[in-house]
Parts: sequence; C-alpha cells; structure tokens
Amino acid sequence: MNYPEANSTKPYDLIPLTGQPGLALPALFAPDAGTARREIELFTANIRNHHTRKAYAKAAGEFAVWCDRHGIEHLRDMQPVHVAAYIEELQLRIAASSVKLQLAGIRMLFDWLVVGQVMPMNPASAVHGPKHSVKKGKTPVLTADEARELLDAIDTSGIVGLRDRALIALMTFTFARVGAAAGKMHAGDVYVQGRRTWVRLHEKGGKRHEMPCHHKLEADLHNYIEALHAAAKIHGAAVDPKALLFSTTEGQSGTLTGRPMSQPDLYRMIRRRAADAGIQTKISCHTFRATGITEYLRNGGKLEVAQQMANHESARTTGLYGRRNDQVSLDEVERILIERRSNEYLY
Repeated sequence: MNYPEANSTKPYDLIPLTGQPGLALPALFAPDAGTARREIELFTANIRNHHTRKAYAKAAGEFAVWCDRHGIEHLRDMQPVHVAAYIEELQLRIAASSVKLQLAGIRMLFDWLVVGQVMPMNPASAVHGPKHSVKKGKTPVLTADEARELLDAIDTSGIVGLRDRALIALMTFTFARVGAAAGKMHAGDVYVQGRRTWVRLHEKGGKRHEMPCHHKLEADLHNYIEALHAAAKIHGAAVDPKALLFSTTEGQSGTLTGRPMSQPDLYRMIRRRAADAGIQTKISCHTFRATGITEYLRNGGKLEVAQQMANHESARTTGLYGRRNDQVSLDEVERILIERRSNEYLY
C-alpha cells in the first residue's frame, strides 16, 4: 500500500501498523486497533486493483490532513457538511474528474467502516460530486503513418529492440492495456490456433481475453520469441512458458532479467522510441490502445466489435478512445482560407 512512512512529517499523527514496519495510518482512521484493522482490510482484501488501492489510499490520507487542519479529530464528529466542505475546496484546486475520484475513495472507506459497525452512518453518501461529462478522451493518439514510423525506427538488431517493437505492436493491434501487455503476459500466452497466432491477455479484474494477431503483430512476436529461444539455447536452457514475455534489462547490457516491466519503465521506453523516430506528440502508455481503436473505427470497424476487442464493459468507454472525428475537424479547419491579395487580407 502507499500509506505515508511512519516518520512522515505530514501534519497529522500516524498510528504505526502492527506487523507492517514503515507503514502507518492517519490517526483519524485509526483511533483503536479494531478500526485500524478494518481499514487495512479494505485496502488489502477488498480492493484488489493496485491503481485503485493507491488512489483511494491517497484520497483517505489527504482527507485526514484536511480534517486535522480543521480540528476534526474523531470519526464520531464527522458530518456530511464536513465532507461537502472538503469537496468544495478540492474543486478550487483540481479537475472535476479528480474530485470525483477523491469522493469515491472517501465514500467507499466510510461505507466499509459502516458495514464493519465502526460508524453508524456514511457522512459522504449524501454528498454530490461536481458534474463531469466527457465526450472525447484526452489520450494523445498517433496517426497510422506516425505509428508505422515509430515501429520502423526501432533497431531490431538486438533482443531489446525486438522486445520493444513486439510490445508496442501488441498494444496497438490488440488494444491491450499496459498492465495486461507488459506486466502479466507470459511466453505461453502466445500460441497457435487454427494456423493463426493468438495472444492471451490477462486484463484487470482477473478477466482473460484472447485475440487473433494482426499479421504485422504476428511477425513481430515471432521474431522476438525466436530471439528469446536463441538466447536461452546459448545457456543450454529453453524458454519457460510461464516466464514473463516482456521483462526489464540489466542496465545497458541488453540482457533480459525476467522481472516485469513497470508502467514507468514502459513510459520511458516509448518516450525514447518516439524521440528516436522524430515524433513530437507527447504520447503516453495508453496512446497505442487509443491509436489502435481510432484506426480500426476510421477504417469502417464497428463500435460494438471494438468494445469486445478492447474488453470494455461499455461501448461509451470505447467511444472515448476512438478519435476518428479529429481528422474530420482538421479537414474542416483547412476550409478557413485566408489569402493575400493586393497587400490585404481577406477573411
């Protein structure tokens, strides 16, 4: 978990967790051992997604800081008006989407404490967050030409280049999430079925998602896996189907470690590859997922099929990734003609 360190200098008291050296809870949420244990259960047993756990723990800690600053020292003193005042203050500092995330974390925590009979009621249940409607995603996307230029610019003379090209192609052609592609995929998750290469993705929520490979992805994966087999053969071994497919390297040696690539590792890699390809768009780890969905829809693909391929619960979420209308907007903008005639501008 991502709680503050026990020697934190933040302006609230911390209660060290028994058996958890270096970790602590805000005093507001740990007035006794039973309450502390109940909260720890939320962030360990109930919330399984690492990113959700981290975000909600951060929300609880920041809310505790605010309560300490305003003299709210006990859970029994917590009222809906306090949560509402905190949310109002947040709206002056951070985006509406971030405020809604903070409120969701606080609300879940209080719900958990109510179910555990620590509190009689949830003071956050009656508090409404800011209105926030999104019709277009913010993830930067690449054009088809830029994506191809990026892939072609990768030097595949070594195993690291083969790894990077296969990983970027995987995220682009299968719409795979970062965690499913870099953190959980094993060598045995690339397999042949019906004379076609398939990939098995382990998506969030424990969902297993299988997809056939685009022919360009198939070639990139096979080249990388052949390099893995050749490297293992040098040491008189074979590639373990349970071994991670994409792993970090040992410094600048180009030797794979077998350890999973973290999201920061992947971000640094794609930024480096983008710079080498001369791409100025500030891409992120999610760019390739958005790029793949956008190009699929732009070339006549169906939204409901894209939803299935992306493993989204809602087609609306898939639609946020699809940025095919951006090209329409650019074409229309070019209709604004400003021509120079006789030293005058005509608008």
